[in-house]
Amino acid sequence: MKKLFGYIRVSTARQGEHGVSLHEQRDAIERYAQQNAIEVCRWFEERITAAKRGRPIFNEMLKLLRRGYADGMVIHKIDRGARNLKDWSDVGELIDEGVEVHFANESLDLHSRGGRLSADIQAVVAADYIRNLREETRKGFYGRIKQGLYPLPAPIGYLDRGGGKVKELDRARAPLVRAAFELYATATYNLETLNEEIYRRGLRNRRGGRVSMSGLSKLLNNPFYIGIIRLDSTGETFAGAHQALIRKSLFDRVHGVLTGKINAKTQRHDFLYRRLFKCGRCRFSLIGETQKSHVYYRCHSKSCPAASVREEALEQAVVRTISPIALNEADCLYLAGRIEELTADWKADQEAQAKAKDLQRAQLVERLAHLTDAFVEGLIDRTLFEERKNALLLQRQSLDEQMAVIREQSNLLAHRLHQILELCKSPCFLHNSALPEERRSLLEIVTSNRSAIDKNVEITLAEPFRTVANRANNSNGSPYRDTPRTLDVMIDNLVVWFKLNPAVNFDAASELLEDHSLKNDSRKEGKRAA
Repeated sequence: MKKLFGYIRVSTARQGEHGVSLHEQRDAIERYAQQNAIEVCRWFEERITAAKRGRPIFNEMLKLLRRGYADGMVIHKIDRGARNLKDWSDVGELIDEGVEVHFANESLDLHSRGGRLSADIQAVVAADYIRNLREETRKGFYGRIKQGLYPLPAPIGYLDRGGGKVKELDRARAPLVRAAFELYATATYNLETLNEEIYRRGLRNRRGGRVSMSGLSKLLNNPFYIGIIRLDSTGETFAGAHQALIRKSLFDRVHGVLTGKINAKTQRHDFLYRRLFKCGRCRFSLIGETQKSHVYYRCHSKSCPAASVREEALEQAVVRTISPIALNEADCLYLAGRIEELTADWKADQEAQAKAKDLQRAQLVERLAHLTDAFVEGLIDRTLFEERKNALLLQRQSLDEQMAVIREQSNLLAHRLHQILELCKSPCFLHNSALPEERRSLLEIVTSNRSAIDKNVEITLAEPFRTVANRANNSNGSPYRDTPRTLDVMIDNLVVWFKLNPAVNFDAASELLEDHSLKNDSRKEGKRAA
């Protein structure tokens, strides 16, 4: 009785675990062996596609056959043994060397010319089937992606909703993923400490375990979270139809931290004006130090004289600088009403801006279509196509964010004007009564250039506070200048500045005012209780 190897195969591990194909193949081979007086001396089972070369178990079986460990092999069908012509060529060489090859489901005499030809034709058909299947699968895959759909498992923070449907935000994990981006953008975390922090907050991977270091790095580098689909295997990018989790500006900052372009600087001392004032000569930061119970700030550069300035002198200069921005109660009441009037007039202007952005977006979409047509017609190569397409997609993403800002601009402008108004009610009182860290924050918000040469301190107000301080010098084209007209010109200038600087916000100022208000209320309650 001849001894042959039995080989059975399915294309995926999942088919081997849940399907019945392996059992059916084995049963068919066993029946064939009984009918033809063949003994299957060893079974080779594999769960991998035969479309590509490199199947380890199949190659091991061929190696043992060449060494004469068996008389041949039995396979269920030709496509179970080889679906690429190179592997079929290896089988053909074994046949030529006298090794017996049997197919349990096909009656072929491979030692005859007709039988060999028939087997070769079936092998070619199997290889062509795989090529066609691969092409159709690729068409379906790219067809979904071009529609903005992601046909792969959703990344952490999103949920799968079935084939042909847009990924949805995971209400449980999405806020934690956004927090991971925000924390890393501060440049105060590395991947290890960030991993510990997000695990402590409750972020888990799809299997419910800890996110690995490589998984966290992949998460922070994945543009899927800003609405762009990128294929890691080819580097291609496509516009996604899913909702973006974070803004592109935050993603860019995280990328800057990852690449080392943005770093956090640690503070070793707790001097009030640390790193806030620079030397007027060399522009290096003045370093604080304590001498005889007083704090002095001086430049440590060897090229500058060793003159220093006391902290009290800096504080006096700060008070002199911020005093002109103070508004009295009547001015504040008038400006509050003026802001309400302006808010009602901004809607039409915003609609015009939104239409202009819509036109720019349509032009980008048209350019993308022309670029795709040029690639299909072979006018440009894939590398240039991907480079230009990626640039256009990023421009469109930025444009979408600008449009979102325009839609919210009315409320933002009014909110920021009210923030400025609150800060300008009593800046000197706020400075004098605030805690040291609050005073430092106030100085960073209100001023920009701060320098000292010897005992001379120079501080420049930052916009838009400079506009408020210079309100009395505003020219309105009339022979007289009363308070309402002066304030009208000032508020108009503030609006123009905010529109030219849409990214600037004063949320830190709001937090400062809120904290200061709470502390004052607490102090008042304490005094009443006393």
